[in-house]
Amino acid sequence: MHILIQFALGLLFGAGLILAGMADPAKVLNFLDVAAIGTTWDPSLMFVLGGAIAVTFLGYRHVLRRAAPVFGGQFHLPAPAAIDTRILIGPAIFGIGWGLVGLCPGPAFVALGAGNVQAVLFVAAMMAGMWVARLLSLRAARTPARA
Repeated sequence: MHILIQFALGLLFGAGLILAGMADPAKVLNFLDVAAIGTTWDPSLMFVLGGAIAVTFLGYRHVLRRAAPVFGGQFHLPAPAAIDTRILIGPAIFGIGWGLVGLCPGPAFVALGAGNVQAVLFVAAMMAGMWVARLLSLRAARTPARA
């Protein structure tokens, strides 16, 4: 049952990305190109982002009132963390990649399902980047701290 629910929610998420235009790199790049305001800039994704923030806000309020998920188990919420180098560098790399290619992970997988060659390259590079980040993280954990 859990897998079926997860599959249905994944389909709903993917359909939302397609309907919003987030799986179209050209549309995303036209939104991110604020230098083109007044010409080719496309502000429509601002409404998508605003809607996502509203849904997330309401969802978190609902989750935090419950003792457990509706279908059992436990909630997996992010733990608060101190702002460190990783928290600054990770989003910077994410934003640079999004701005260069017009894809981020969710829409990339949707575009991958549609056979987009650019998405194939993006997902391969993303997986390689995740692998390198994991190796660096493991290496840093084994390195003794300097006094």
